[in-house]
Amino acid sequence: MKIAPSMLSADFSNLKVDIQDVVDAGADYLHIDLMDGKFVPNLSFGPMVYQRIRPFFDLTFDVHMMIDSPESYIEDVSNAGADIITIHVEATNHIHRAIQQIKQLGKKAGVAINPGTPVSAIESILSDVDLVLVMTVNPGFGGQSFIDTTLTKVKQLAVIRKELDYQYEIEVDGGVNETTGKQCLEAGADVLVAGSFVFNHSNRQEAIRLLKAE
Repeated sequence: MKIAPSMLSADFSNLKVDIQDVVDAGADYLHIDLMDGKFVPNLSFGPMVYQRIRPFFDLTFDVHMMIDSPESYIEDVSNAGADIITIHVEATNHIHRAIQQIKQLGKKAGVAINPGTPVSAIESILSDVDLVLVMTVNPGFGGQSFIDTTLTKVKQLAVIRKELDYQYEIEVDGGVNETTGKQCLEAGADVLVAGSFVFNHSNRQEAIRLLKAE
């Protein structure tokens, strides 16, 4: 199990130190949320923020684009240092073209689905992606409660991957803690995005250890 602490829950006034702390604690990815206030009802940092911290860290930058028309910003996100770029199927009319755009930039490509979006909406591109992100809360804000019914989609994606020998990782994002993390693992998830559970824990190394143990 890989753990991807969400930078959205870090202390923005102490960002470099906070990220170093979770790196030292055993984080595998750094999950970076880009939000435009349109696709989701919140705003967050743009590529210029993580571009400044990129030189200090070797771990995978896992960038989750929660924005309308992501094609317009994929190149900027890539240039800023993203390793994985994930876009929402709900945010573009041309998901295949957008995935190919990411791959042409030499990055791993991911597709995300909201809690109300079925797996069938992305079946046609599963052979092309490196990661599938299942939102287990409605996107836009940290600290929300896990939506149990989303586990069905994790299970479906695990079955499809096995039956068709696809290579994507299954990532879950939202309401992850040691209890829900275990449920995600049992359903077939490979990567857990954990924001408040890690960054708000009194011992971040213990928080990551708990998630990895599950």
